[in-house]
Amino acid sequence: MKDIDGILDEAGLTNPHVREYVKEWAEITQPERIEVVNAADDDRLLAESVEEGEILPVKGGLYYSRSYWKDTARSEERTVVATSDPKEKGVYNNWRDAQETVDVQIKRMTGASKGKTMYVLPYLMSPVGNPLEKYAVGVELTDSRTVVHHMIRMARVGVEYVNNLKEPDHFVRAVHVTGDLENLGQGTDDDQRLFATVADRRTILHFGSSYGGNALLGKIAHGLRQACYDGWDSKEFLAEQFMLIGITDKETGRRYHICGGFPSASGKTNLAMMLPPDALGDRYQVDFYGDDIAWLWVNPEDGKLYGMNPEFGAFGVAKDTNEVTNPTAMESIAPGTKVLFTNVAYNEKTQEVWWEGLTPEPPADVDGWIDWKGNRIADRPVENQRSGAKEDAWAHPNSRFTTTLANVPNVAEDFERPEGVPIDAIIFGGRARDREPLIRALRSIPEGVYDGLTLGAEATFAAEGKEGVLRYDPMSMRPFMAYPEGEYAAHWLRIIGAAKETPIFAHVNWFQRDEDGRYIWPGYRDNLRALLWLMDLKEGRAEGQETPVGILPRQEELNLEGMDIAQEDLDQLLYIDEKKWLAEMERREEHLEQFDGLPEEIWEAHRDVLKKFEEN
Repeated sequence: MKDIDGILDEAGLTNPHVREYVKEWAEITQPERIEVVNAADDDRLLAESVEEGEILPVKGGLYYSRSYWKDTARSEERTVVATSDPKEKGVYNNWRDAQETVDVQIKRMTGASKGKTMYVLPYLMSPVGNPLEKYAVGVELTDSRTVVHHMIRMARVGVEYVNNLKEPDHFVRAVHVTGDLENLGQGTDDDQRLFATVADRRTILHFGSSYGGNALLGKIAHGLRQACYDGWDSKEFLAEQFMLIGITDKETGRRYHICGGFPSASGKTNLAMMLPPDALGDRYQVDFYGDDIAWLWVNPEDGKLYGMNPEFGAFGVAKDTNEVTNPTAMESIAPGTKVLFTNVAYNEKTQEVWWEGLTPEPPADVDGWIDWKGNRIADRPVENQRSGAKEDAWAHPNSRFTTTLANVPNVAEDFERPEGVPIDAIIFGGRARDREPLIRALRSIPEGVYDGLTLGAEATFAAEGKEGVLRYDPMSMRPFMAYPEGEYAAHWLRIIGAAKETPIFAHVNWFQRDEDGRYIWPGYRDNLRALLWLMDLKEGRAEGQETPVGILPRQEELNLEGMDIAQEDLDQLLYIDEKKWLAEMERREEHLEQFDGLPEEIWEAHRDVLKKFEEN
């Protein structure tokens, strides 16, 4: 290998601390080559990957990749947060000792990149000039060129983000080593994979994957876990798995910004990419800021809560994405966008891609199609080629598309605004069949934080045998929590409580069903109607109706223009079932009791809801 200093000099990487970090890990992982990457290298690297068969071309200037079949999703049980203080162990953060974890990872990573290229990716997880920029700088070292393609789409990449730091040593050190994927014992007692965020050292060490959040270290590991810890440690900000949208009333000129957390499969991406329903399109505009992460802080100059999406792209789930469910997403992956698909079905002859839900049925002609494991559909028994059965899926259910924010057709014009945007509302949305109303606004910061801590989605009867019971996912951060939950709640109260203008909190549920299993709210574009009511309530144009669990809309306060909905459905959408809610309150108490040091304000909010039921 050439002299490392010469390589870094040629690349224009001047930060001495970054250079030392690169040398240190090159000695450990022992790559054959080192290459410093800037965003401008994307086209060249794509051409190299296609030429070597690492990725495949999709017609229209798009690309397709396939990960190892045992490496297709995040692995929560193999993901840890390590620090030097055992008191930072929480219920969900899979706490480990920092030094022990570093030692284990160094042992696994030693020599593991032999024969490969170490790609050096200096990156920024924020708009340039953002108040939290110092926490957003990182340098990922990876031995996977496919990871480089994803990172260029998901983060701002280039040496300019590290060369002139005010604190040259203040950047996240993120090391990704793929490992021998076929011999890592995935899912066995001898599983060698480990994805560690050593939070108090601002170091990320991931070994044993080349997929998604396991490998794109700027995204989940930095953008959520490390940032979550940094925000708490600095007492400056919150880093949450939140979507962020803007809503403009073109009649009044008023603009609102709403962020919020949703557990998996609860409609977060579809809401983030929502367009107004046709009947409201002339008056309202909805802008996309982000579908997965938001950092929140109080601006000391005006005292308002601000937010921004630290990501530069979207890593969307392909399954069930189509022109009806999410036309915005479909436009963001259109020809010319250079989107990278992962683990969808691919046609080697026509260079097309397909996934379940893109069209009602798979392509009629199976010639040339290969599934997410790389097997030819035509080689299957005829009855398994287009059966629609789960076991015969063409694409993996967690198949993805990676595209830049600039490709999203309704991306906000100011998504790169350094100051971020003022937050008017924070919403939480679970998935509940019949207990949660369409929307309920919350009366105070403690009640809002309490609601977020008890957020969840119902388990399915088939999967869990507990229909109607939530799998709790506090603030939708269960897999990403970096420090104890009691401290987490206190930090939320501190940050939001410091704002002079408090955003309104609310809980939404798009998934109520009737006795026949039919969804009684159409969802998708019509979800805007509930959010417009929330803004009306916040600004005094609506009063709502008080219930023990929050303020619900009066039916006449909802803007239902152009919507055909039965009266009995509307009644059900705004109904509180006291019996089911009291049963839920018992489960909430049990859930919260597992968190040490939970602030008394949270318990007061819990007791206040119970008291209101007693008085009701």
